[in-house]
Amino acid sequence: MNSRQNHLEKQELLKKNKLAAGLVSERYPGVSEIVFRMTYYQKISHPVLMVRTLNFIATDYAYFRMECMRDECTNGGFDLTSAVTALVKSKKKTAKGKISCSGKNENLAAGHASIAYEITIQSDNAKRAK
Repeated sequence: MNSRQNHLEKQELLKKNKLAAGLVSERYPGVSEIVFRMTYYQKISHPVLMVRTLNFIATDYAYFRMECMRDECTNGGFDLTSAVTALVKSKKKTAKGKISCSGKNENLAAGHASIAYEITIQSDNAKRAK
């Protein structure tokens, strides 16, 4: 029962955070699509954990925080909101970077997980030109 309660609490918190983030169209006017291409790494013998692509359109929530894939990591994850905001402000279409998990656990080393990412933004104007 305790595990179920924890899961429900996490889901409720996620829902609140997404609502607080607002929609892509509200937070980034003029942006029609944001695409994240990410490679998850961990500090073990086979470092590539997963390759993932996420697509956000104007009607999606502008919530760009990804959880750490390590179960024992607490309060960790990867928040790409500032990278998206900087990209929109710079009026560029793409950006690349790497970010480490901010989570803490006595059994995990610092930098236990990271992601390399590429963000591509499509504006409403670019979509209309097609």
